Amino acid sequence: MIVYKTIDEIKKIKEANQIIARLYEEILPKHIKAGISTLEINKIIDDYIRSQGAFPASIGVGGPENPFPAGSCISVNEEVVHGIPRADKILMDGDIVSIDVVTELNGFYGDSAITFPVGEIDEESKKLLEVTKKSREIGIEMAVVGNRLGDVGNAIQKYVESNGFSVVKDFCGHGIGKSMHEDPAIPNFGRKGRGLKIENGMVLAIEPMVNCGSYKVNILGDGWTAVTKDGKRSAHFEHSIAIIEGKPVILSQLD
Repeated sequence: MIVYKTIDEIKKIKEANQIIARLYEEILPKHIKAGISTLEINKIIDDYIRSQGAFPASIGVGGPENPFPAGSCISVNEEVVHGIPRADKILMDGDIVSIDVVTELNGFYGDSAITFPVGEIDEESKKLLEVTKKSREIGIEMAVVGNRLGDVGNAIQKYVESNGFSVVKDFCGHGIGKSMHEDPAIPNFGRKGRGLKIENGMVLAIEPMVNCGSYKVNILGDGWTAVTKDGKRSAHFEHSIAIIEGKPVILSQLD
C-alpha cells in the first residue's frame, strides 16, 4: 500500500535526510582516505547522527536471527551493498567505497547513499562513479506525475548499459517515510509505460547500483554483504525525493 505524505510530513522526512547530506558533503570527505578502517568510518557516522538527535536506523534491521550490527552499510570495491563495517577492512589508495545511511528522526526516515574514491582511482572506476551518479539523476528526472515507475527504471537501465555497465537487479529503490522501506519497490530496470503511476505525495528512494561487469551478485556468509559474482567493482548512489506539484524534489542534498 502506498503511503502518501503531506507537505508537513515531507518536511520532517527532509530533516532526517539533511543529516545524511551533511555527513556526505561536509563530514566524511575529510576522513575518506587510505589507512582508515570501515569500522572507524562507521563510528564517525554513528556519532554524528546521534549528535543531531537522530538514530542510525540500520542497527538491528533483519530481526533477531541476524540483525545488522552497525549504523551504516560500507561496501568496498566488489561489494555492492550491505557491507558490514569491520576493524580489519582498511581502505587503500585506488579503492572505491560505497556508504549507505538511514536515519530516523522524530518518527521519520531519511535514506541516501554515495560512493567515494579513495585517493587516485583508475579510469574505469572513475567512469563507473560518473555513470552511476548520472543514472541516479536521470532516474529522478523521470519521476514526474504522468510517468510510471517503469519509465524511471528504463531510463536508468538504458543509460547505464549504453556506457558498458550493468544495473544490479537483486536490489531496488523503495518508498520511505514513516518506515525505512515502504511500497512501492522501484527497480533500476524496466519497460516504459509499465508499473505504478507516479503521483503527488509520494516519497521515493531512487538508488541505482551499477556493476562494471555482470549484474549478478552473491551474498557472503555473514548473510548481509552482497558482492559482484565476477569480482568486478560496483558503485551505489541514492537520493530520497518527494513528488511535489508534479515534480521531484531532492530531500537528501543540502539546500
